[in-house]
Amino acid sequence: MKTGGYPEDLAPTAVEALRKLAGYWPDKELAVSLNRMRCKTGDDKSWTTVRVREMRERLGLPEYDPEKPDGKMISLGKAAQQLGICIGSAKTLALKGVLPAIQHMPGAQWLVPVESLTSEPVRIGVQKIIDRRPQHYEGYQYDKVIRLPGI
Repeated sequence: MKTGGYPEDLAPTAVEALRKLAGYWPDKELAVSLNRMRCKTGDDKSWTTVRVREMRERLGLPEYDPEKPDGKMISLGKAAQQLGICIGSAKTLALKGVLPAIQHMPGAQWLVPVESLTSEPVRIGVQKIIDRRPQHYEGYQYDKVIRLPGI
């Protein structure tokens, strides 16, 4: 197996994955997760937003509703952005148990409670990450920008 690939023997069926993940993510994100987990459609094609919606409706599974009472969850990427750290650092905090996050099944996206972003342990964890940055961090970030002469 190539590095970073999803193990073939652990790949869930699309129906199993949709039953666990439907309602937590929009159909577009579900399609990404299903493809990442190597789930195939009945005719051995990859998942699209339309295919996910059709399958979800056929199974009678709920649509994603960001206004749900338990909808106070955001993706790990959005949490990292709000905390001012990279997604890799946010995942490290989640795996260490500092940042409370839920992953409904391997290969699926992580859900983070919004209210946990302001908790003391998360604030301390983020500060430790920021303290490890180089002294001239902003300068390094500026070096990543392509500078075009005359503009």
